[in-house]
Amino acid sequence: MLVQGKPYRTVWLQGSSVQMIDQTLLPHAFQIITLPSCRETAQAITDMRIRGAGAIGAAAGYALAQGVLEAPAGAGFWPAVQQARALVEGTRPTARNLFYATERVAAAVQGLAPEQAREQAVQEAQAIADEDAAFCKRIGEHGSSLIRDGARVATHCNAGWLAFVDFGSALSPVYQAVRQGKRVHVYADETRPRGQGASLTSWELQQEGIPHHIIPDNAMGFLMQRKEVDLMLVGADRICAADGSAANKIGTYEKAVCAKDNGIPFYVAAPSTTIDFSLPSGAAIPIEERHEDEVHFVWGRDDQGAFRRVRISPAGTRARNLAFDVTPGRLITGFITERGIHKPDDLMQLRPR
Repeated sequence: MLVQGKPYRTVWLQGSSVQMIDQTLLPHAFQIITLPSCRETAQAITDMRIRGAGAIGAAAGYALAQGVLEAPAGAGFWPAVQQARALVEGTRPTARNLFYATERVAAAVQGLAPEQAREQAVQEAQAIADEDAAFCKRIGEHGSSLIRDGARVATHCNAGWLAFVDFGSALSPVYQAVRQGKRVHVYADETRPRGQGASLTSWELQQEGIPHHIIPDNAMGFLMQRKEVDLMLVGADRICAADGSAANKIGTYEKAVCAKDNGIPFYVAAPSTTIDFSLPSGAAIPIEERHEDEVHFVWGRDDQGAFRRVRISPAGTRARNLAFDVTPGRLITGFITERGIHKPDDLMQLRPR
């Protein structure tokens, strides 16, 4: 997708270093960071310098490939690879794409000689990233059929191209619809506490020239009640095939309840790599709880251009910071994947043979 008219991916491999857009600086500054080691890339995932299901997955694949490249030859090679895998998998526990990527890279190098394993790890990590971009493009092609000319589309958090390698999931149908000549207006909620909707989704839409409004998190239900929203599209960090539920950024469940109450179609867009076929129900999805300071403090740029971190709550007050919630399948109209549009009850049919 475009940044000031130039195409970019969110993350890529340059030699043995991972390069990525530092999303913690957006929308105020656009900066590419270079991460020479597995440990540094893993830390960038933890710190949310890269975030979003597909982008995390691609970064995790690259990080493990770095771990394979860094592993010493000889008897210490495989223990070092396993340590690198454990490090990467410990960064963001809810994201299914992260584990999909590490599982694929680990399987690709299993049993190979060290030099062959190094080469294969890089190839597999690159294939994961390329696949993510291709899948998201197809999500847009399928999902654009749901968007009529003049549609008002609501979204939560950021499931655009910044959340994937390219194109995005929930915003990919919007981008495709606009390219088809349809007029689309997007409502992006702030998405507290990290503000991904206000900072990232709005920035993406601005770069693409798509009309949009940022709205407070607690305004979406009223807009739906006033019939000012035609369709809601969200992403997912993990989907449970067994019951058609979806874990996504905290607040998604509330939006789904409001959509159901007001007869608004509510779709989850995600590549099939986000689907977990092993869980008995969405209740088994591990939910990350992040540091409470993300709730207590906000970060931004003042009128003089200086970046500042400001406390908004009383000192000594405790906060809970659950990063995700789980929306049950009964509230989801359908899932948009690279393979088409599916009912929540049909997801097990997508299981790889």
